[in-house]
Amino acid sequence: MILTQLTTLGHAERLEVFRLLVRRYPDAVPAGEIAAVLRIKAPTLSTYLAALMRADLITRTRAGTSLLYAVNMSEVQSALNYLVFDCCRGRMETCFDTLPAQLTGDTAMTKYNVLFICTGNSARSIFAESILRKEAGDRFTVYSAGTKPQSELNPFALQVLNQKGHDVSVLRAKNVSELQGEDAPVFDFVFTVCDRAANEDCPAWPGQPVSAHWGLPDPVKALGTDAEKSLAFQQAYGALRNRVLAFSALPLASLDRISLQRAVDDIGRTHSGEPA
Repeated sequence: MILTQLTTLGHAERLEVFRLLVRRYPDAVPAGEIAAVLRIKAPTLSTYLAALMRADLITRTRAGTSLLYAVNMSEVQSALNYLVFDCCRGRMETCFDTLPAQLTGDTAMTKYNVLFICTGNSARSIFAESILRKEAGDRFTVYSAGTKPQSELNPFALQVLNQKGHDVSVLRAKNVSELQGEDAPVFDFVFTVCDRAANEDCPAWPGQPVSAHWGLPDPVKALGTDAEKSLAFQQAYGALRNRVLAFSALPLASLDRISLQRAVDDIGRTHSGEPA
């Protein structure tokens, strides 16, 4: 099966489909959204998806009339284990130029650098940055950024943060380009908190950070009265607070990279709703 998988991923456009689904994991993504993001015609995409399914690299479920696709992570992990422990004979330093601290077991660092990414850096990523800084700022240096060229902090988001006792004076909307380049921090964790940001094929981050997708509905798009809009922001804050608290409670220094990746993926899949 490993030969089939490598052959399947050897096709450039099939690889792009696979990479998009990896970025969106643990989400199951509609075929129409995949086609729109990658600008692939529906019949061509259907062929690519069928090939990836034959290789057991992705799974398919149905929700009403929609077909949803997701990465078959257990099979992907099996393939990676084969490459690392069989082909590399367990000598990861032979197959990788650089290894992150979570892989090498180096836990001497006193703080982890964490980045939350959204499209506009106006609400959800700002929420996550503020929550982690307030709840565990002694263990993490926290950043957030957006993929849009320019944005502003949303007034409803600032209202919620003020109500929850966060220091908003340190916040500003910024583009992710500010956190790239020679002088940029090396991140240990990178989380996307909106589907659109996860869909984008951003350059690889130096140091191979652990990454996960914690997608949430955009409260900025909420309609109705000010009270109804404010409720949408409160719900987004609550869901992110649950996820951030679960993340900060992980025994990071004692987990190997595979266990850590599984843990942050599980947080995105299972922790949601209003905070207690």
